[in-house]
Amino acid sequence: MAAPLCVQLEFGGGAELLFDGVRKHQVTLPIQPGPWDIRCLLVWIKENLLKERLELFMQGDSVRPGILVLINEADWELMGELDYQLQDQDNVVFISTLHGG
Repeated sequence: MAAPLCVQLEFGGGAELLFDGVRKHQVTLPIQPGPWDIRCLLVWIKENLLKERLELFMQGDSVRPGILVLINEADWELMGELDYQLQDQDNVVFISTLHGG
């Protein structure tokens, strides 16, 4: 049986304001039947961490345009985006490049 996954989530560039101003979250993802991918992680974040204004973080089943996603310091576009399968101790960073004014 698979073990729960421990991952670090970071939010920056203003995205942390949607998560009670907390930039870093060390989370343990529960065991589930299939592998944890970024698509599943986003649903988990929406249900467990996101405190307000979902539309500023997600659009459909992905992050909204203007949010840069890094997986272990690499652009998620190089890692398979939503299909990237999380590994124990991965570091996933979400940086908002959208700034109001």
